Amino acid sequence: MIKNCLILFMLLLAIAHAVPYAQDILEEEWMAFKLEYNKVYQDETEEQLRFKIFNYNKLLIARHNLKWAAGKVSFNLAVNKFADLLDHEFQDLMLGKMSPSGSNFGSSTFLPPVNLTLPDAVDWRKYGFVTPVKDQGSCGSCWAFSTTGSLEGQHFRKTGQLISLSEQNLIDCSPGNNGCKNGAVEYAFRYIQSNKGIDTEISYPYEAAQNQCRFRRDTIGATSTGFVKLNPGDEMELAQAVATVGPISVLINSSLDSFKFYHDGVYNDPSCNPNKLTHAVLVVGYGTDDRGGDFWLVKNSWSTHWGEQGYVKIKRNANNLCGIASNALYPLV
Repeated sequence: MIKNCLILFMLLLAIAHAVPYAQDILEEEWMAFKLEYNKVYQDETEEQLRFKIFNYNKLLIARHNLKWAAGKVSFNLAVNKFADLLDHEFQDLMLGKMSPSGSNFGSSTFLPPVNLTLPDAVDWRKYGFVTPVKDQGSCGSCWAFSTTGSLEGQHFRKTGQLISLSEQNLIDCSPGNNGCKNGAVEYAFRYIQSNKGIDTEISYPYEAAQNQCRFRRDTIGATSTGFVKLNPGDEMELAQAVATVGPISVLINSSLDSFKFYHDGVYNDPSCNPNKLTHAVLVVGYGTDDRGGDFWLVKNSWSTHWGEQGYVKIKRNANNLCGIASNALYPLV
């Protein structure tokens, strides 16, 4: 009896000591997070709020990763620079209602090669079509990054030169778009066509804010003669275009927590509504994963600290998951 009471006392003592240690661990993780992402808050009140949000998101991530460890899901999550934001703050800061422009005016029809046999996998990064992952920062300019990404690929295909193009040129100068609020890739392609070019990244660097148009004709990096729009929702046609043309601009639904904190694996969240398009990205290939099955290889513009060094694998042949084939297009050069 005495022995049992002694064991119980020791357990209670260990628990009492573990509680402050657990708090210490949380605070150390918080400090590391702030240092890694250069987070600074206006006062102690805001810091406490951000700390609570951070811990809530950590719990959400941990619960998902238990399913990953048990083999119940095909992707895992991780803390990233969005972990101190409320959901509506993330939506306002990074996303928009990325609907198509509503018109196919100026677009051409995609015609796949006759008797095309699709390769099992495609990755245009291996062939020099894709610039390094960029960072849109605190600006809803994903549409501009998707536009430059697809044009960079097509310009390389034609000339053999991979030139990083200016998103800032599009943000400042592209009619019909709303800078850091939202935009349509179609409008951006039309601007490049009518403007007879877009400046290079070096000559017109990114500022993550809309300013006056400072386009210079003597620093053009690429031109375009129009664009091709694929059949909405047709994943087979998207695969044909990716395999034969190169990187393709697409819109997706990226509003879920599971996407916000995606780390690696094949993203396959059944609740990712294909009719809610919030984010423009770039499909640079496709393939098949042993654990997650068929996927699209997608370049994002949230820096290399997000996802798989800035990339995400989105489930392919899954009823147009996240709307990845709903608005797909590429420029003509």
